[in-house]
Amino acid sequence: MKAAVAEQIDSWLELFTGHIERHVGSEKWVEQLRENAFARFAELGFPTTRDEEWRFTNVAPIARTKFRHWHADRLLMTPSAIEELSEAACEPYLGRYAAFDQNAFTALNTAFLCSTTALQVPRGVFVDPIEITYEAGADVTADPNETAPPAMHPRTLVVVAPGAQCTIVETYKGAGHYFTNAVTEIVAGDGAVVDHYRVQLESIGAFHVATMQVAVGRSASFTTHNISLGGQLARNDIGVTLAEGADATVNGLYLVNGTQHVDNHTVIDHAKPHGTSHELYKGILDGHSSAVFNGRIIVRKDAQKTDSKQTNKNLVLSDDAVIDTKPELQIFADDVRCTHGATIGQLDAEALFYMQSRGIGKRQARGLLTRAFAQDIVDRIKVPELRDRLEKVLSEKFHEYANY
Repeated sequence: MKAAVAEQIDSWLELFTGHIERHVGSEKWVEQLRENAFARFAELGFPTTRDEEWRFTNVAPIARTKFRHWHADRLLMTPSAIEELSEAACEPYLGRYAAFDQNAFTALNTAFLCSTTALQVPRGVFVDPIEITYEAGADVTADPNETAPPAMHPRTLVVVAPGAQCTIVETYKGAGHYFTNAVTEIVAGDGAVVDHYRVQLESIGAFHVATMQVAVGRSASFTTHNISLGGQLARNDIGVTLAEGADATVNGLYLVNGTQHVDNHTVIDHAKPHGTSHELYKGILDGHSSAVFNGRIIVRKDAQKTDSKQTNKNLVLSDDAVIDTKPELQIFADDVRCTHGATIGQLDAEALFYMQSRGIGKRQARGLLTRAFAQDIVDRIKVPELRDRLEKVLSEKFHEYANY
């Protein structure tokens, strides 16, 4: 086992050495951040199912694969009012929120920092929307002499000044067999309003690991919708920390079929009083797929008057599909209102019978009921173009489920 781990580290060390040689001339603090991150990755190694936070997700297929480094194609569409941050201007933020001391994948992403998408929304400005798309193109496997699949480490930083408002749409997609290891940091200043969407449409042959850390300032509002539809193995870690009077909505939708696996870990940290949070994650599983939901709400000792609600609902369409769900509350204050719960169910047999009695075929009825389950999340998307795109993708997915 130790020899295997050492071989994994050596493989990444070779890529890291080549990476830093190609990026000589970065700010000293960036160089030091990269070196510290790789050193920590080497200490941690990839997590295993013996680690509590990873016991339902086996990342051995990632750990044992020898990758080559590749820069993801990036499409950035922003209104002219927004500012791109220089490397020097990133220093107060980059790596300050997505800590790598206990997360090997975040450490690996930080070690390969380059061409970070770093944006700032100025005070009092409204920006709608900022679209950031990372794509692994078909050409990444075009070289017949190159057998190692590519690994990409997209890094995104968005700083929203006090009183500013913005909508952010992150999209991840690609073709072929590859590994996307993404990290996003969002800083919402006091009184800011941020509406965020994250859409994972990776190839069915892809590995996708993502970390997002968000700091929500005093009386600020943050909403995120995490949509996971692609990838053979996907893991999403989302952390949101709320200042006094802040509000957060953390929603998600995941659809898995075949042998797909998706793992959603969320932490909403009420660090100060008078905070509000609402979380709703919905999952649809078919075939031999599997999913994990682990949602944790933390209410700190000083976070009195916290109001928090967390719900995870799952629709299991196959006897072979497996869901592990664990909503958690950790409350250290006494004047709070917090609830949490989870449900796992199948399609309503009575509803299916009723629809069939009205002349709707069984397959069509199955697809309609599945779609209705997911529609609650889709209807909350406020960007019309994004909602329309997802409607089309989901229609194809539900058609597959109806014919399963």
